[in-house]
Amino acid sequence: MQQIIRMKRIFLSVITMTALSYAGSSQVKASLTAKIKTPTIGCELCKTRIETYLDRYDGVTYVMVNWRRKETTVKYLTERINIEEIKTAIANAGYDADDVTANEDSYKRLPKICKKPEDGGPAKAPNIHSAPPPVKTQ
Repeated sequence: MQQIIRMKRIFLSVITMTALSYAGSSQVKASLTAKIKTPTIGCELCKTRIETYLDRYDGVTYVMVNWRRKETTVKYLTERINIEEIKTAIANAGYDADDVTANEDSYKRLPKICKKPEDGGPAKAPNIHSAPPPVKTQ
């Protein structure tokens, strides 16, 4: 009798585990990775501003800005946000994103070091401007 009860418990445990694993796998959210050209970024401050701005958006799971390559890599959940919203968010932070130009008011509020050379920003090539110098400790 004890052996029958033990077999029933094992059988129910196996069924429960199977059902839970099936339910868990059905909730996997569709995610995409996109590389966005951000030609107007040129320093660590630009990088930090874009990453911080995009981290606030629901559905953005990963952001990595490479200011030397002028490229932003974003992973996002397609059920919550789309690529056009992400590009618009970058533009609202004051930077160009692929075919979406920067929001004029946001661009005006950027620090001078983050602006284009024709607007008073640094003119160092090939990047628009370089990273800030390292802090010297004594």
